Amino acid sequence: MNRNLLIVALVGLISSTLTSPIFAQSGRELNWAEKMLSDLKVDFGTVARGAETRHIIEVTNLYEEDVYIVDVGTTCGCTAAKPNKSLLKTRDVAEIDVEMDTVKFMHRKDSNVDITLEFRGAKGTASKTVRVPITAYIRSDVVLTPGNADFGAVDYQLGAERKVKVAYAGRSDWAIKDVKVDDENLKVQLNETVRSGGRVEYELTIQLDKSAPLGDFQDRILLITDDKSSPEVPLLVSGRVSPDIEIVPSHFDLGSLTPGQTKPFNVVVKGRRPFVIESIECDGHPDCFEIKPVTDTPKTVHVVPFRVKVPDEPGNFAETFTVNVVGRELPLTFEADGVIQSGS
Repeated sequence: MNRNLLIVALVGLISSTLTSPIFAQSGRELNWAEKMLSDLKVDFGTVARGAETRHIIEVTNLYEEDVYIVDVGTTCGCTAAKPNKSLLKTRDVAEIDVEMDTVKFMHRKDSNVDITLEFRGAKGTASKTVRVPITAYIRSDVVLTPGNADFGAVDYQLGAERKVKVAYAGRSDWAIKDVKVDDENLKVQLNETVRSGGRVEYELTIQLDKSAPLGDFQDRILLITDDKSSPEVPLLVSGRVSPDIEIVPSHFDLGSLTPGQTKPFNVVVKGRRPFVIESIECDGHPDCFEIKPVTDTPKTVHVVPFRVKVPDEPGNFAETFTVNVVGRELPLTFEADGVIQSGS
């Protein structure tokens, strides 16, 4: 079989692995590579100059064979794109970070991201390049400084604040009429600071609430202006709420256990600031664990000694512990498990 026939056969094989056909907006059925992409077009809409303008295209391997992202390129210097991995096993997901440069470029910008995927199976290889159109209109009259509200890493229950300046040049009566944000953990205050000679400036104060949950967050704030043609100015907000206290290890392997055995082990609870452990509770086998009383002295690191008295019943043995910290609403948990061997 020549190479051209081999590739055609592979493409047919790949397409047949899907449960149902997927169609593009034009009505044609997507090829095997297009089916892997979460987006076949990215429109950023109208954005302010200097605004951070990013989008993630997910690439999912729908097939049993390995798929490689062999190249990601763009057709314009206004756009950059970078994948976070190249090899995709079955059901693996890669992310391609697409970013538009809104500092060097203005007005309407059209670009493309070319993503080349290669299917490698026992019968050979096949590659396909998917072109994803990218478009945006970058306003020259509205400038955001900085281009986003990046909170970075914020300790749990501390909250944080960021400020962004919005500068407009044009109509002397230009105004921001409203601010919209979906995330209930974000509060925005708008303060007009300059209005003179066609220049208008606002200061945005974005506050992250102390009750924000652990983990990454990302949202858009929409500034609603009185512009009739392009009333919305988006602002990207992102960050991560990090644990203020951690348990090391979060999972303790007790290993092989003997009925009636007593086995000691230690767990370290550490925080960024001194804290007091209020109590430690066993969720399932309270009679099997002895926990040394914890100190009332605030420390950044607490070493907690445990002893487990192994029960007689053989098999898997697991326990979940709950650690309550004074002044911390959310308790911490960790697990310990092992295998109880049958008696001789």
